[in-house]
Amino acid sequence: MAIIENTTNYVDGDTVLEGFFAFDDAIQGQRPLVLVSHAWAGRSEFTSEKARYLAKLGYVGFALDMYGKGKLGQTDAECGALMQPFVEDRALLQQRILAALKTAKLLPWVDDSKIAAIGFCFGGLCVLDLVRTCAEVKGVVSFHGLLHAPSNLQNPKIRAKVLTLHGHDDPLVPPSQVLDFETEMTKAGADWQLHTYGNTVHSFTNPLASDFAAGYKYDEKINRRAFQAMENFLTEIFA
Repeated sequence: MAIIENTTNYVDGDTVLEGFFAFDDAIQGQRPLVLVSHAWAGRSEFTSEKARYLAKLGYVGFALDMYGKGKLGQTDAECGALMQPFVEDRALLQQRILAALKTAKLLPWVDDSKIAAIGFCFGGLCVLDLVRTCAEVKGVVSFHGLLHAPSNLQNPKIRAKVLTLHGHDDPLVPPSQVLDFETEMTKAGADWQLHTYGNTVHSFTNPLASDFAAGYKYDEKINRRAFQAMENFLTEIFA
């Protein structure tokens, strides 16, 4: 088994983006695609590593780029400045992630009838908006993602399956937002599930997050549980 990896440029309008993909060349033929949507800093080694992880599971992992080739925030202020335009303009967010989907599904190793997406923090919001657009994907997984609905899509009918992995004490997603999300998903007719982890805050999958009091803390146990839930979900939707 050898994991092959590379980058590919693609565009959304005038913006040049750079995706990272990985696959196992020991597998013959086409296989499911899983998009990986990054947190607020931008496409980094964290999402590249997740693409490799997915490749080892037998998928094509594609770490997409929401900001533009080479754009990566280094401070909270820089990350916020990169993310905020997409939070404020959800149509732009949706257009940008759909550009990644269009590109990734053309990779020759991809079975374009079997596509999913996972996302972290801001990336969780992105993959949830992907299903809100009724894109042709089997399902999405949000890891400690933002959950608030966009204002530009009214009463979407969600065909994809949705798995949301959430820390109960996440300061960015209060219980009222969780309840609104559950109501939205039910109204949309989605096949949805939400796993809430007790005594868990934001960024529980990120080993660099270390301040529980501030609401950002890696949790090895919860991280392991969450990825096991993701693996089970992907096995189900691609069956």
